[in-house]
Amino acid sequence: MSLDLGVVGAGRVGAVLGAALARAGHRVVAAAGVSTASRERNSRLLPGAAHLPADEVARAATDLLILAVPDDALAGVVSGLATTGALRPGQIVAHTSGAHGLAVLAPVVPRGARPLAVHPAMTFTGTAADLARLPGTSFGVTAPADLRPFATRLVADLGGVVEWVAEADRPLYHAALAHGANHLVTLVNEAADRLRDAGVTDPAKVLSPLLHAALENALALGDEALTGPVSRGDAGTVARHLRRLSASAPDSVPAYLALARRTAARAIAAGRLRPIDAEPLLEVLADAAGAGRTPVGDATREEASA
Repeated sequence: MSLDLGVVGAGRVGAVLGAALARAGHRVVAAAGVSTASRERNSRLLPGAAHLPADEVARAATDLLILAVPDDALAGVVSGLATTGALRPGQIVAHTSGAHGLAVLAPVVPRGARPLAVHPAMTFTGTAADLARLPGTSFGVTAPADLRPFATRLVADLGGVVEWVAEADRPLYHAALAHGANHLVTLVNEAADRLRDAGVTDPAKVLSPLLHAALENALALGDEALTGPVSRGDAGTVARHLRRLSASAPDSVPAYLALARRTAARAIAAGRLRPIDAEPLLEVLADAAGAGRTPVGDATREEASA
């Protein structure tokens, strides 16, 4: 069945999902976007949609209203739409926030609208290129029992796969995705910066095969994919890393320490690193974490005393 739908907050996610649903045969009747970039994106990806204020989009979207607004703005948008009387009985109001479930949509229920949380586990650029990434994408869905068939069809029309997430687990679900994807971007860019500091002119060329292999191995093998000095308990090497980082990129030290400690803990738990072999390494990490001291492991003490 074809749906008449509207998109509020047509940023990178909303505009792309709207375009994907239009491609699947649904009709995007209206879209709301505050910024110039959002309006331009609407024009490119949702050319048949009227550009209207949020409450008018809600009135025009007789079947489905998609709220694709920032997490912290969602509650205010929902409350505002419910207060204006823009919602109608039977209308499905779906948000795309990973952090929120159905509770944030509670104000729509007295108006007769139906709440739905549908979050794509994908990063978006807000361009047509995103449409090619949707097939096979998982969508974290929280829905009332009687809306599950509708949610399954909706996600299928988007080319995705449903992952049912309980209401109480939405923050954990979203934390996992942010930790994996958002922090990965930071980690990769930190590595690229440090390679530039070391004189490498094209860090992407160096990192690309290594990081692709590491990601593929991690997804396939879990902690069995761990390699490198921490998983081997090479305290001297880690101390040298920290010594140089402290001198040339001190802002990178806390992140390196946190990840090294977590890597060591996982390596020990997975049986990749014996606790007795981990002791010198953990001492180096503890020393570096304390009172701003420059770490001096066994392999660097000769350098320090020379």
